[in-house]
Amino acid sequence: MAIYREKDIFERRNAATEAKKALLERFKSKPAADDPAVLARQAERKAILAAREIREAEKAKLKQEKLAREAAEKAEREAAAEAARIAAEEAAEAEAKLREAEETERIARLLADEAERKAKRDARYAARKQRTGRTPPGFTGR
Repeated sequence: MAIYREKDIFERRNAATEAKKALLERFKSKPAADDPAVLARQAERKAILAAREIREAEKAKLKQEKLAREAAEKAEREAAAEAARIAAEEAAEAEAKLREAEETERIARLLADEAERKAKRDARYAARKQRTGRTPPGFTGR
């Protein structure tokens, strides 16, 4: 068994050495910064980044336009609502003035009717007194 263990240790040591060599080879085989493939990939990444920035700028512009449009629509709705409110107030005020004028006219008619009734009554009273020929005490002859 001791032989088997030694073999195992040697195999592990060789495997570690091979792994280090492979890692070193892979690092050495890495392309340099001025390699055309690396430069092409960098250019592609820059193009993708520029396209993304353009899309984001367009998206932000569309969002700003949408917000401006919504603000304009809101202002328009508020102006229409304010105009409707003012029109309703003016209509209510006109209706109140009309009702007040009608009430004043009704009161004037009532007073005129009352004065007419009083004048008729006074005329009847005066005619009756003239027929009988006497004037009541306190009558001034209105």
